[in-house]
Amino acid sequence: MIRFLLKGLVRDRSRSLFPLLTVIAGVSLTVVGYSWVRGTESELLHASAAFSTGHVKVAPRGAAAESDTASSELALDHAGALVGGLRRRHPSLGWTPRIRFGGLLDVPDEAGETKVQAPVAGLAVDLLSSGSPEPRILNVGRAIVKGRLPAMADEVLVSDQLFGRLGLRLGETATLISTTRFGSVATANLRIVGTVRFGVSAVDRGALLADVTVIQRVLDMDDAVSEVLGFFPDQIYRDPEARALAEAFNAAAASRPAPADPDLAAVMRPLRDDPGLATILDLTAVLTRALIAVFVFVMSIVLWNAGLMGSLRRYGEIGIRLAVGEQKGHVYRTLVAESLMIGVAGSIAGTLAGLAVSYYLQEHGVNIAPFLKNASMLISDVLRARITPGSLVVGFVPGVLSTLLGASISGAGIYRRQTARLMKEFEA
Repeated sequence: MIRFLLKGLVRDRSRSLFPLLTVIAGVSLTVVGYSWVRGTESELLHASAAFSTGHVKVAPRGAAAESDTASSELALDHAGALVGGLRRRHPSLGWTPRIRFGGLLDVPDEAGETKVQAPVAGLAVDLLSSGSPEPRILNVGRAIVKGRLPAMADEVLVSDQLFGRLGLRLGETATLISTTRFGSVATANLRIVGTVRFGVSAVDRGALLADVTVIQRVLDMDDAVSEVLGFFPDQIYRDPEARALAEAFNAAAASRPAPADPDLAAVMRPLRDDPGLATILDLTAVLTRALIAVFVFVMSIVLWNAGLMGSLRRYGEIGIRLAVGEQKGHVYRTLVAESLMIGVAGSIAGTLAGLAVSYYLQEHGVNIAPFLKNASMLISDVLRARITPGSLVVGFVPGVLSTLLGASISGAGIYRRQTARLMKEFEA
């Protein structure tokens, strides 16, 4: 029977071509849309983790509450012991200390007077220690546009955009003007040895990347850092593991004597609890579910109408089959079986087409930098799709279900045909 139905669909294209093309189009669009949302979410998580939050972040309680507006007054003391303890207790994660700071970069002229100034968003990381995970996390080697990596503590990198705007030269010395941990003015002469472009507009506008040791000295933060970030070895964020790790750390910290200032107590927070990120991640989950729900609903309506048109065209055929004694249930089941064949074939073809488009977008991406000129969100300038195991089923299953649903609704009219009136219908 299956071979018989399959031959009928192949030989009579009017019964299968339109529903097949509809399923292929719907499934491929769903696969591409799902992969695109997953890719956008992945780019957002990666950029936020690399430049701001890590997969887990240990920071003073006051700084964790204030997020990016926290000052250098809120710092973690005894940073060396803290990082060493984290590495011993959780060796599977990469732990790295950081200092985030702001200030002015003052560029002098030949007479030593100020030629130009610009605000910078400073990030002090472990650039010089052997085995440091920072070059891999920030992908500094690939981000360098001009010059080289720092080899000494007073050598720094600046964003290529800032470098061009200030008219700097490689090897030139500029003065960083900032504030120390205790509120006094801090100045330091730093030599610019290279420029970087990370592909994140919010960072590339005015970044200054320095080794953590020189910034500790400049900002009077001896053995103190702003935060300690932890990263999973495969660079993929897993919320259950991160949340369990943070809960265990905070429970252990609560059992130890609290510092004199509660705002300086170290707390750990998973990436997903960063202000704003949870909302965005929840939104992407809602968008994914809405995408699938809309696809199933619209495809069901379209295929229902296609089934109704097919039933009208095959009105006489169905009547003859009923007149020769074929049961209504059998006729109905054959129509549903035909739709199942169309749904499976269309879903396979649509999934393959959607994966092909998604793979192209995953490899090449779409450059949205022109739309991020004033953006503060940490997201890559090039958005890419991301093919996941869910991409294989997100369109296939709804494609088959919507086809079955459409055929089941449209085919229900068979049961309203009255056998006693079939001959009169044929005469008409």
